[in-house]
Amino acid sequence: MKSKALILGVTGQDGSYMAELLLEKGYEVHGVIRRNSQSTLRNISHIVQDTEIYNKQLFLHYGDMSDSCRLNTIIAEIRPDEIYNFAAQSDVMISFAMPNYTSNVCGLGVLNLLESVRANGLERRTRIYQSSTSELFGKLYDEKINENSRIWPRSPYGCAKAYAHYISVNYREAYDMFICSGFLFNHESPRRGEEFVTRKITKAIARIKLGLQDDITLGNLSSKRDWGYAPDYVEACWLMLQQDKPDDYVIATGECYSVMDFVIKSFAYAGLDYRNHLKTDKNLIRPSEVDILIGDSTKAREKLGWTPKVSLDEMVKRMVDSDYQKEYSKINK
Repeated sequence: MKSKALILGVTGQDGSYMAELLLEKGYEVHGVIRRNSQSTLRNISHIVQDTEIYNKQLFLHYGDMSDSCRLNTIIAEIRPDEIYNFAAQSDVMISFAMPNYTSNVCGLGVLNLLESVRANGLERRTRIYQSSTSELFGKLYDEKINENSRIWPRSPYGCAKAYAHYISVNYREAYDMFICSGFLFNHESPRRGEEFVTRKITKAIARIKLGLQDDITLGNLSSKRDWGYAPDYVEACWLMLQQDKPDDYVIATGECYSVMDFVIKSFAYAGLDYRNHLKTDKNLIRPSEVDILIGDSTKAREKLGWTPKVSLDEMVKRMVDSDYQKEYSKINK
């Protein structure tokens, strides 16, 4: 019998890559999507269009992390063996504008999920992956962050994720549930949302290359991040749920680059001089900034046998190439 997996946030970057991974491994995959006036399926459209997979191996359900009744119904119907929670309002800047919504989805939404699993009597059967974030450690400077580092969030998003992490640990200890939290440091891909700085950069470069725009405007260029490749990180999430015991893991490359470094690498690959196209705007800087984040994934490497495969330079190439093809296709339909 096929293992059943439920992916919350299946249309996002991580959720879509997880759907691909699980389908390749022979899972029956169920994904939760939110109702929207516009299509949100672009990251999984290639799967949905495959008639040999859609509604045979992949099933989609409307729902929302803030709707506990709907979550309970979905889990009761599916009775999944594994749950991967990637659902979130994950834009840090937007979390300052929408702190209540962010807290409801990223914080209390996780409580809704865990209670739904318990209410359906699945606490000893269903394994749960909770997607945590490096933003939990926002004010820790000049040190590599591991699983024992102090949690010190610097945004409503980080605070909501802190609650989600602690409630997950509490339910693991109180009810003997198999719950793993992955402290995923920044991870990018061609499927990254366009509101995130990496995609904002690579999309702008594609449009500049095609003569569709002249400049790109960014905020803090000195922020430093530990950037990895999303499909590599999704594999780590799957590995967590294949272990004998639940635990929490930092997933990171251990290398740190600034936003300016990403700009220089991206423009250089495209054959452009960033100095002719880059502008800055102080209004794009967050109310409380995180200056540097770098992770220590020793535990994941030793216990999970996980290592990142795609370098930053290779990731930059894939993202620039992907955005160029997308923008080129738009003007050559």
